Amino acid sequence: MNNAILETERLWMRRFMVEDAEDMYLLNADPDVIRYTGDKAFASVEESYKFIENYNPYDTEGFGRWVCVLKDTGEIIGWSGLRMQRDVNLVDLGYRFHKRFWGKGYGTEAGLVSVEHGFKDHNLDVIIGRVDKNNIGSIRVLEKCGMAYWKETLCGDEPGMYYRVFNPYR
Repeated sequence: MNNAILETERLWMRRFMVEDAEDMYLLNADPDVIRYTGDKAFASVEESYKFIENYNPYDTEGFGRWVCVLKDTGEIIGWSGLRMQRDVNLVDLGYRFHKRFWGKGYGTEAGLVSVEHGFKDHNLDVIIGRVDKNNIGSIRVLEKCGMAYWKETLCGDEPGMYYRVFNPYR
């Protein structure tokens, strides 16, 4: 895959493209997938298309959320990556996968390479994860990515927690 930015044993990770609009619409249309995110589903494929068309932290920040593609099949399974959270001036790790790919280790696999990319290629000091207290699966992914509990926060309107990991390459 020529446009892969990051690669794991099972995944290619690349920039969002407008051709991904329908898949991202379907991902966010699943209420279980966005249950703990505080996000609303896209109203249409066109809204997803416009979001992707205007999503460009890759050039402004040097990183972003990456579409995760299975190497074996070329199937898009979701996304993972880093994002600058302007409200707290910290970079966070995020991920979202189609439900049929939950429990297979893809979140951890994509999360680990995203964190490594942030530390090695962008010399970040710390990377955080914000999570709803009830999202046990996501908490486990953050922990497997080397993060430890830091403090309480809000996740949308719900009680949440911050996790963080410091750059081990310094």
